[in-house]
Amino acid sequence: MTVRIAHIEVGPKKPLLLIAGPCVIESWDQIFNTASALKDICKELGINYVFKASFDKANRTSYNSFRGPGMKRGLEMLAEIKAKLGLPVLSDVHEETQCAAAGEVLDILQIPAFLCRQTDLVAAAARTGKAVNIKKGQFVAPLDIIHSVRKVVEQGNENVLVTERGTTFGYNNLVVDFRAFPMIQASGYPMIFDATHSVQLPSAGGGVSGGDRRYIPQLTRAALAAGCDGLFMEVHPNPDEAKSDAATQVPLSQARELLVQCAKIHELVAGLSKIDLPDQGKCAPVLSK
Repeated sequence: MTVRIAHIEVGPKKPLLLIAGPCVIESWDQIFNTASALKDICKELGINYVFKASFDKANRTSYNSFRGPGMKRGLEMLAEIKAKLGLPVLSDVHEETQCAAAGEVLDILQIPAFLCRQTDLVAAAARTGKAVNIKKGQFVAPLDIIHSVRKVVEQGNENVLVTERGTTFGYNNLVVDFRAFPMIQASGYPMIFDATHSVQLPSAGGGVSGGDRRYIPQLTRAALAAGCDGLFMEVHPNPDEAKSDAATQVPLSQARELLVQCAKIHELVAGLSKIDLPDQGKCAPVLSK
């Protein structure tokens, strides 16, 4: 099905969606300059663009890690991005009490992977009426994410995205299983691939999440070939100096080259006819009430 985010439509036969920006808000100049540059690139390539940045990274490895400006100031800054650049915006919510205020500003409320099973949080995000992007937990089988999707739909909100970000493989490692893509898409809702968190090495960096950004292009191209409807990508002007996820963010200077490739692959794959899949059992399409 097609999901609407502000003026953007996401789904089969629709333009590629890019959700991108720094991991966390560090300063006004950081988010404005990144959003402006990515907006220009996406306009040139015919990609639909949503700006993302977290106002509060509540799920850091270390208690003392930088978390961002907080909800009040963070939402004010995201509202300014919307007003000045005309872009839809996304950020994470971690508690039910954040959802109403976040829904006044955000076009997409994102449920972090570790919280994708938190019923009250998912339902509160859904009740804002805004689109909800559910990050599939690293511990959740692709067929089982349908239960989180239903928690949104049962609140009367059909605007759901599901984002794949790798599956836990032993300790401190993630692996992307591309068989998961058609399984998730059998829910009937658009599937997004998280190109940057998928190369994380969780908690492997001595109190921070490690990772290896060298593999982002390969996984991204493979995900588009596998038929995802959009990409989630953390992009930073200088990742080595980032205050969060320094090991896995795409340098802004390299974003255009990668996105040129992404647009071409998506155009090719989106033009292919869908091959009928075998019955996905419990991951049958969600039906509206």
